[in-house]
Amino acid sequence: MADGNSETKSSNQMWGGRFASGPDAIMEEINASIGFDKKLYAQDIRGSIAHATMLAHQGIISADDKDKIVHGLNTILSEIESGSFEFSRRLEDIHMNIEARLATLIGPAAGRLHTARSRNDQVALDFRLWVKEELQRTEKALTALIAAFLDRAEEHADTVMPGFTHLQTAQPVTFGHHCMAYVEMFGRDRSRVRHAIEHMDESPIGAAALAGTGFPIDRHMTAKALGFAGPTRNSIDTVSDRDFALEFLSMASITATHLSRLAEEIVIWSTPQFGFIRLSDAFSTGSSIMPQKKNPDAAELVRAKTGRINGSLIALLTVMKGLPLAYSKDMQEDKEQVFDSAESLELAIAAMTGMVRDMTIRSDRMKAAAGSGYSTATDLADWLVREAGLPFRDAHHVTGRAVALAEQKGCDLADLSLADLQSIYADITEKVFDVLTVEASVASRTSFGGTAPNEVRKQIAWWRARN
Repeated sequence: MADGNSETKSSNQMWGGRFASGPDAIMEEINASIGFDKKLYAQDIRGSIAHATMLAHQGIISADDKDKIVHGLNTILSEIESGSFEFSRRLEDIHMNIEARLATLIGPAAGRLHTARSRNDQVALDFRLWVKEELQRTEKALTALIAAFLDRAEEHADTVMPGFTHLQTAQPVTFGHHCMAYVEMFGRDRSRVRHAIEHMDESPIGAAALAGTGFPIDRHMTAKALGFAGPTRNSIDTVSDRDFALEFLSMASITATHLSRLAEEIVIWSTPQFGFIRLSDAFSTGSSIMPQKKNPDAAELVRAKTGRINGSLIALLTVMKGLPLAYSKDMQEDKEQVFDSAESLELAIAAMTGMVRDMTIRSDRMKAAAGSGYSTATDLADWLVREAGLPFRDAHHVTGRAVALAEQKGCDLADLSLADLQSIYADITEKVFDVLTVEASVASRTSFGGTAPNEVRKQIAWWRARN
C-alpha cells in the first residue's frame, strides 16, 4: 500500500516537472494570455478612454473620475511604450494588467471604468481595432506592390517573352503583360482587404458579457470616437463573432498564395536554365560550399510563408466550428494565429515589392526563349483562317503538319521556306511570314486585355488612375 508521500510524488510526476506546484500552475499556464495579447495594449487603452468619456457624458461616472481614468491610462500607455511597465502572468491578460496598474495609479476611481462593459466585449473591441489597423497597413503595402508592377510593366510593355501553359511554351507575350497579371491578382487582394474593413467596421463595446447592459450608455458615441461606422446590432453575436479575424486570415491566405506563385516564378526565372531575371545580392545568398551559387532565398522564404498563413486559417476555423453562443474561452486561441499571419504577410509583401523593383530583367534571354517551342503556331493557324478561309479545325491540322516538318528539319516555323509550307497547303502565300515572328505575334493580340503592347499600356493607364 502506497503512503501519502508516494501518492504526492506520483501526482507531481503525472503533472510533469514543469508544473511542480500542481494544478494551480497548470491552470495559470493554460489560462494566461498576456504573453501574446499585450500586443493589444494601445487598442485596449484607446477603447477604455472612449468608454470612460462616454460614461461621464451619460452621467454614469463623474467628470472628475473620468479625468483621473484618462490621465492614468495615458500614463500607462507611456510606461508600456517606454518599456518600464511590468506585465504579470498572474493577472492573466492585457485588460487586467492595465486595470490593476490603473488602480495603483488613481485609486478607487479605477474601479468605475469597468461599469457597463465586460472583458467579452472589451477583447472583441481591442481585437477588432487591431485587425482593422492591420488591414489598413496591408492595403497600403499592396498598393506599393501594385505600383512596383505598374512601373515594370510600363518599362517592358514591348519586351517579348514566352507565355506558358503547363509550364510549356504556349504563345509569345510581353513581360509587361505578364506583370499586369500580378497587378490584377494583387488588385483583387486589395479589394478583399477593403471589403473586410467594411464588413467589420462596427463597435462591439457596450454589448457587455452577452446581453447588453441596463446602464444608459451611448454606443453610437463610443463607435464614433473609435472610428467605427456604428455599433454592432446584436449583443450575443458581438461577443461570439470572430468573422473579422477569419476574414483577415482568408484574405491573407489568398494573398500569400499569389505571392507564392510569384515567388515560384522568380525562383524559376533566376535559374541559369531560364536566366530571365537576375536578383541582386540584397535578395540572394551564396552557398556555403559552392562558390558559383546565388540562391533566391528571399523568394523561397516568401513561398514558405504561405503554408504558415494557410495553417493559421485552418486552425482558427477549427477553433470556431463547434462553439455554442455566446462567448467561450476557446476564443482566446484566436489572436496568436492572426498576429503571426499578419507579421508573415507584411514581411512577404515588403520582400516581394523589393524584389520586383530591384531585379534585373534580361530581355535578350526572354526574347530568345519567346520563339522556342513553335510558339507562333497559333498565329499560323489564325492566318489560315483569316487569309485562306479554312475552318479553324482544318487550320489546326495544317499547322500541326507544319510544326512536324519544322521539327524534322530542326528549325523554327519562320525558318521554313514558302515551298515547305505550300507542300502542306498550296494556298499559303509569302504574307504568312508577317505573322510568324514573335514581335508580330504579340502585336496582333489586340483584343481587350490582350498582350499587344498598346493594349498593355491601356491597362497600365487604367490601373494608374485607380492605384
